Amino acid sequence: MSQRTIQRIVPAIEQAEGVGARVRRSIGNMSMRNFTPFLMFDHFSSSGKGGFPEHPHLGQETITLMLKGAFAHEDFTGSKGVLRENDLQFMTAGRGTVHSEMPVIHPDGSANVGLQLWVDLPENLKEVEPRYRDLKEWEVPEVTDQNGKVTVRVISGESLGVKSEKDLAYTPVQYYHYKMKPGSSFTQKVPKDFNFFLYLLSGDKLKLNDGSVVKQYDNAFFNADGDTISGEYPKSSKKDAEFVLVGGQVLDQPVVQHGPFVATSRERIVQAFSDYQYARNGFERMRTWKTLISGGVNEDMINNELGGSLEARAAEKRKYLSQKDEL
Repeated sequence: MSQRTIQRIVPAIEQAEGVGARVRRSIGNMSMRNFTPFLMFDHFSSSGKGGFPEHPHLGQETITLMLKGAFAHEDFTGSKGVLRENDLQFMTAGRGTVHSEMPVIHPDGSANVGLQLWVDLPENLKEVEPRYRDLKEWEVPEVTDQNGKVTVRVISGESLGVKSEKDLAYTPVQYYHYKMKPGSSFTQKVPKDFNFFLYLLSGDKLKLNDGSVVKQYDNAFFNADGDTISGEYPKSSKKDAEFVLVGGQVLDQPVVQHGPFVATSRERIVQAFSDYQYARNGFERMRTWKTLISGGVNEDMINNELGGSLEARAAEKRKYLSQKDEL
């Protein structure tokens, strides 16, 4: 096995986004425009009503991981729900979708924090119908190593002999959520035709295989020149480390992007703006769709239209675990 070398380490740049939200962006800015198949990577936070009211997408997929709190979502196909801590959502825009993502407001004013990744679609799949797939916290396998010093949530892929349960994206993606205690190390096997990055959410300096050091909110981008990525977390560190290691199959195609529209030609982008403006060719449902959550989320919405109450969540978890025990 050979270790991957590091292409570059980029600190995430904090900026305002949406309406009243903040993001730390490390893909999709001047430091790293894109990293095929990835188009954007945001570490977002919102504690008030500010979020991401109704807006369009085309030609891509988004993967959202909630780290803290909760976000409601809806789109013009009728899909809607609530993502809570450690839940994920895979959204395929395809030939066009319009959706909203808004925070749940907590009585103590605490923040809703998560990660959102934009993934390019292969050219032959860019015109598929839009779809949503939610992945609840209990549907993600978790494995530990080194007497509990290392924990990995296997969102997509395989780590330490444990495989993810579902194939959720059209573009092949591997996604691992790591937590490490001081004095531990990790080694992750990776496919040679995938690009990988590692984003440090929290912790002191994480030492990677070539001796490079990643600080909190740094994103390390690897060259596709080996089949393992490894690192160690110094015993002298004062707190645990938490990071995501994410890879996607390299797409050999042009990337033409204008905001939330992604294509392989400028002509398709021009058409997308026209179709969105006139609600046609994939955007027809805009003519009758009325957003529920863009103005803010309340408890009545959560408990009724969104089906996202804590009681409903607990019942869903019990049903899933019961069915799993029967297998």
